Amino acid sequence: MTFARAPRRHHPAGRLLAPSSAGLAAALLVAGLLSAPARAQVRTTTEPTPGAPIGTVARTAGDAAYEPGPCPKTPEPVKALEGARCGTLTVPENREKPGGRTIRLGVAIVPAATDSPEPDPIVWLAGGPGDDAVGEAQMAIDGGLNRDRDVVFMSQRGTYSADPDVLCPNIDEFNARSVGLVYDAPSTERLHVEATKACRDQLAARGIDLSAYNDIQSAADYEDLRKALGIDRWNLYGISYGTHLALAYMRLHPEGLRSVGLDGILPPSRAGSAATWSSARQGFDGLFKACAQQPACNKRYPNLSATFDKLVRQLEAEPVTTTVTLPGSDKPVKVVLDGGALVNWMTSATHVAPQVPAALDELARGKPQRIAQQWAGGKLSPQAIGRVAHGLVYGVFCSEWTPYESEQAALRGGQATFPSFPRSVQAQAPQLTFLHPDCDVWNVPPAPPSIRDATRGDIPTLALSGGFDSQTGADNGPYVARTLPNAEVVTVPYEPHVVFATSECAQEIAVSFFDTPSAPDTACLKTLEAPEFEIAP
Repeated sequence: MTFARAPRRHHPAGRLLAPSSAGLAAALLVAGLLSAPARAQVRTTTEPTPGAPIGTVARTAGDAAYEPGPCPKTPEPVKALEGARCGTLTVPENREKPGGRTIRLGVAIVPAATDSPEPDPIVWLAGGPGDDAVGEAQMAIDGGLNRDRDVVFMSQRGTYSADPDVLCPNIDEFNARSVGLVYDAPSTERLHVEATKACRDQLAARGIDLSAYNDIQSAADYEDLRKALGIDRWNLYGISYGTHLALAYMRLHPEGLRSVGLDGILPPSRAGSAATWSSARQGFDGLFKACAQQPACNKRYPNLSATFDKLVRQLEAEPVTTTVTLPGSDKPVKVVLDGGALVNWMTSATHVAPQVPAALDELARGKPQRIAQQWAGGKLSPQAIGRVAHGLVYGVFCSEWTPYESEQAALRGGQATFPSFPRSVQAQAPQLTFLHPDCDVWNVPPAPPSIRDATRGDIPTLALSGGFDSQTGADNGPYVARTLPNAEVVTVPYEPHVVFATSECAQEIAVSFFDTPSAPDTACLKTLEAPEFEIAP
């Protein structure tokens, strides 16, 4: 049920959303198990240690304790973590239950590329919910985020390198099977909810406090880390769901924050199905407009938006079944494409925007293989299994979202943004399929209503969005800036969800923001051009 990802486009200088419980293509967590970092002799203290590199001294802060040690485990080796200073933060699982169990969160600090780093590091907040920030270190460092500052990565509670984790690979395995099912059929819903309940039962049997995996506890974890590392002030850079957590952190613990970068913005005050539909509309329209403005694309694929709407209606009435083979395998895979599947494919396909007009045209001409292969590829990839913390996914969505947005409100969101779609499609927001039934079986208490409050304050903030972002629409930038007077709103045209992953210009803007939060350098925006769309014969 997390915000899904498409494969990243990497640049030489060098993404919400993880393989989702609702299921979409996955951006891979690039990672590795490393040896213990080079570090100073371990000392334990409650006071700052002048001159000691950040992360090399054991220190307690209230109920939290940091201990230097080996770098966190990751699925594959991460070159960016070579030479990192690492350790573990131990915190209460549930701060509302004094004397309860504790959990351990992996920490990796990548040193600044300069010999004279600034004193305020940058903390990377991963997407998801459910991604592990440590596994995203290569993306951050490839983008130059450590040019002048150390960059801190911590496994959010429950994620891959945390102890305990709340991964639930059975949900990933169901997602892989679901490519052969009608996307929004009642029979698919039953199986989907069964997988969610099996995850819940398995975690509860391990003694996991499911009510403790949410933004309130996670924000407190990061604040405890800041104090345990002896840092006076630091900066945040959140991507996708990480912006949701960053905005909660800004509201709950503003005192230690110098500045905050938000990339692919998901405001807690409006997060939910209706907002997800709005984001899809914005991203789709941005791509369709870009095609219409290119003579060759417009001539070959006229009225692309109308073509897409027609395909959604046709496929929902009469789903298409095909078979495809995926890279690295000669085994045929059955794929069913209905209207809901096409909408969800499109939500992710803005990451490969140049292909979209041709792919839709092929589908309209009875050739579904390209879309079917892309739709199935992310779900069946080995990297899509066992990496996303579904216990954290549902912990956030089911305590912070569904208690404050009814199924009726979610449906109205679909009807308002895509009135021509069949009701069965409108009822399931992209990436959030069967969210309310899932949350019914997840059965955790709602978060306090204040979790939906808008974040206010004078912390310098960079609000970055992509013009093709169909997962967290670009209008979320001006939305959060209404109550953040020191926010700089920047939309990078022609880019999908999480612009830092795909745009050198976005990387330059982000790095310049941390140098001068009041005046990030956005000059590169003037040089950007629309992608050249694929034109079929």
